[in-house]
Formats: sequence, C-alpha cells, structure tokens
Amino acid sequence: MSIIAAEFLALQRLYHWEKTEPNRVALTQPMGGGVVQDLTWAQVADQVRRMAAHLKAQGWEPGSKVAILSKNCSWWMMSDLAIWMAGYVSVPLYPTLAPETIRQILTHSESKACFIGKLDGWDHMKPGVPADLPCMSYPLSPPDAIRTYEGWDTICARTEPLKGNPVRAEDELATLIYTSGTTGMPKGVMHTFGSFAWALDKGIQRIPMTGNDRMLSYLPLAHVVERMLVEHGWLRTGMHVFFAESLDTFAADLQRSRPTIFFSVPRLWVKFQQGIHHKMPPAKLNRLLGIPLIGGLVRKKVMKALGLDQCKFAAGGAAPMPVALLDWYDKLGLKINEGYGMTENLALSHITEPGKNQKGTVGPVYNGVEHRIDPDTGEVQMRSPAMMMGYYKEPEKTKEAFTADGWLKTGDKGAIDGQGLLRITGRVKDLFKTGKGKYVAPAPIEDKLVMHDSVEACVVTGANLGQPLGIVMLNAEAVATVSDVGARSELESSLTGHLKSINATLDPHERLQCVVVVTTAWTVDNDIITPTFKVKRNRIEDLYAKNYEAWEASGKKVVWQDG
Repeated sequence: MSIIAAEFLALQRLYHWEKTEPNRVALTQPMGGGVVQDLTWAQVADQVRRMAAHLKAQGWEPGSKVAILSKNCSWWMMSDLAIWMAGYVSVPLYPTLAPETIRQILTHSESKACFIGKLDGWDHMKPGVPADLPCMSYPLSPPDAIRTYEGWDTICARTEPLKGNPVRAEDELATLIYTSGTTGMPKGVMHTFGSFAWALDKGIQRIPMTGNDRMLSYLPLAHVVERMLVEHGWLRTGMHVFFAESLDTFAADLQRSRPTIFFSVPRLWVKFQQGIHHKMPPAKLNRLLGIPLIGGLVRKKVMKALGLDQCKFAAGGAAPMPVALLDWYDKLGLKINEGYGMTENLALSHITEPGKNQKGTVGPVYNGVEHRIDPDTGEVQMRSPAMMMGYYKEPEKTKEAFTADGWLKTGDKGAIDGQGLLRITGRVKDLFKTGKGKYVAPAPIEDKLVMHDSVEACVVTGANLGQPLGIVMLNAEAVATVSDVGARSELESSLTGHLKSINATLDPHERLQCVVVVTTAWTVDNDIITPTFKVKRNRIEDLYAKNYEAWEASGKKVVWQDG
C-alpha cells in the first residue's frame, strides 16, 4: 500500500518546479570574492538532466551507488538529483572525514564513482579515494581535484539533457546515509524515496515551510537533518536556498540570506550567545532588555546583528538544548523549537510546538509517529513509515536496532509525561557508575556546565571514581586570555563559583569533584567531535582517563590541563 502520493517524491518535485516556476531563483551560491551565482529551477533541472545522462551512459547496473564528497553547495544537491534521475543510489560523505573512513565507506558501499567537491582538506583526504575510482569535480573543488578529474561544467557542456521524466518508485532505495557515530565505524542507513516524502509531509505540518521561505545551508548535507530540512524541504516547497561560503564569511552569509527558517546545533547556538556577550556583557544586556521601548530596540539590534531578524521558525537538535540557553533566546524574542530524531528515522520523531512552553522536553511526536518507553531499561522506542530499511550489508546490526515487535531502539533514555511530551534524560550507554555504586546520567549535568560564557563544550565522566568530574573545553576568546596570570586567576574563580552553583542543584552522588579545563580545541580533525559537534565520549576516555585519579586526588576545584 502506498504511504505517500507519487507527486511528492523527490524527482517529481523537481519536474514540478521545472514546469511551473522555471524562472524562479532556486539556489544562491557564493563563488568567492563577493561573487554570487543564482540558479533558477530551469537551470537546475537542465544541469541535473545533463549530469544524469552522463551517469546513465556509464552503463552501471540500476541501483549502483555513486558517492558525494563535498561541503554544501549547489552542485551537491544537483548531484544527488542527477544520481537519482540516472537510476542510482547516492552515498554522501562528510567533508571532514579521515582518509581511512572515506576509503571504508567507498569500499563498503561499492560506489562506482564519486563527486569530489568543495573541500578544505583535500590533500589530507585524497589518499582515502581509490586511485581507480572514476571521479568528477565541481567549479569550487580544490585546484588539484579540478586538474585531476573532469569538471561538472565540461561534462554538462558536452552532454545532451536526459529526455522525459524518469521516476523512482517509493519503495526504491534512494540513499545510504553513513552515520557519523560517537563510537565505532559508521553504518550505512538505507532510506527509500517514499520514507523521505512521508517524513517531509509530516514535518511541514509542524514546521511552517512554504515557497516564500529562505534557508541557509551550512550544516553538512551528509547529515540527516540538513538533508531533510534543506534539500527535501526545498524540493517540496520550492523555497529559496542559500549556501554559506566558509566559516570566516558565516556572519556575512547569514546577513545575505536573512533566513526565515533556521536550524542549528546547541554548540553553535552557544557560540552565537557568547558572541553577543563578547560585545555586550550579560548584566548590561539583561538590564537593557528590561527597560520598556529600549528593550525592544535592543532585541531588534541583536537579532539583526545575528542575521536572524527575519527568522520565523528557529530549531535546535542533534544534542540536548540547555533550558537556560532556550530562556536566553526567549528574552531576545527568538523562540527555539527543540527537535529530536536520528538518522535511522530521518530525524522525524519529536519536536516542540510553536507558541507552547515545552522547554525541557522535545515535545510530542509528529503525526503518524508512535513512541513508548521500555519499562525495563527506560529506553525511548518509536516507529513510523520514516524508519530505515536497515543497515546496508549489516543484517545482524539491523536486527539489533529493532525490538522483536518492530520498534526502533533509539539508545536514548527518556520519560513521557501526561501531555505526551518526551523528556530525554540521557543515553542508555552513557550512564556510568561511580565508585560508590551510584549511577550518574551525564547529559543533564552537561547542560548546566556548558552555560558558562568561557565554555564551548564539556563532558561529565568518572566511572568508578568517588565522584564524577567535569571536563570543559574553553572557547577561543577564553583561550586567548589565559596566558595572562591575572586573567587565568579570574577565570578560575568564576569557574569555581559556577561549579558551586551547579553542585547545589545536584544529588550528592552526582556532584562534580572538580572541573578540568582543557585549552586544546576539540575538533572534527582531531576526531574528538562528530561533524554535528557531538563529543565522542570514547575519545575523551582515550585521551584523559589516565589522569582521572590524579585530578580527583588533587583536591582542587579547578584543574588546568594545558596542551
């Protein structure tokens, strides 16, 4: 039985906009040096048809895999559509992966070819791409890739557009989304065209997306949320998508796009807040916000400075949003909706409802989604037509991901209240037991710890210790000051007070023994965080566990771990 009308499947949406809105701008791509390229729906469809004809001419078996290794750009989304139009399956790779992981995914997926696109670290990644794998480059690819591989524009110029409107059935495999994963090697999550269309259909019932909206695409398109909200939201509604040029130009990219719908991960919402505090101390900002008329002007000025003055729907996800952070944005007039989901369910599980105070929860389920709590483990379980087909070539891991009666096991602990709102309390596997035999759930404590203005990321750990401890990574502004003895002393005093206030809210067995301050950045490149800024707990243990007992024994409330 069909779960979605055929007109809502991805390729049919492209044909719809090609026919009904050919001259409407669909994508805006910065080309560098202040130059911006607009692409209309007619231009998008023409290039997709030409590239699809080229791919189809390779004669690969229908359903063959074609990979995309690139940062977000117009060609990324056109490549995805071309792969589908040619009858193949897309395999997106994060543009920050280590060469070993790139090779593992390309080999495991049996990819026949790869688009090598806009990348910052191509020289490091290149050894991960097999020398005999056919590759194609984009206009914004690294110079070496442009020299080595035939370019998008060259291929399109010599290839006639694919005729007709090829369609893919809703139960056909559309893509393999390899999970970034906080542990182990990534798994290839299989999703169909129908699951994408169904998820988007339910998603826009809660997220008010229309053709008049603008979005800035900057989180990796290889990630399920960006893929759903941006790519499939764009195809469904015909909205205008802008791309970010680089981290250095991000503020200007936001100003140019003035997004009406904006999604970010908690770590970036924290960075935006710290950026505002850097220009205006929290006490002064709070005082001004409390003054009638002036408060309204300040709110508008701050939102305009962020590039979010036109934002009508803001959302956070990928990790828990601290309630204090949500409250801070609330004061500025920006209500952030907190979403919850995972790659295995196309990120369509829960989201808070606009206009309702559901802070501290991830809201109710979307229409068509069911949820329950396992009575033995406290695990959140769900099911819907947006669930994955399984993990590619991993039948045993697929079986482990579901209960005997077909519910997806999320790995998250939670509770559902009387209003049907879900509260996430941590990861089933993240719980650890202290030396006193008491279990500690780190996530709620981390929500409090990260709210210090000098902290960018944190982890609460301490299995088998007398008390847990917190490890905090300072933001760049704080790191720049700590070489000064006075500034370090002042920060230490501030963190000591922060620790004291947090411990006052915790049960005795949860109270942190100390805060360990790390000045080395946790990045994707050093493999401590995932591409969506989740800290890899196993890497933290690898790096720091040998020091835990000494830190605990030091008796200090703030311990410095320089270098």
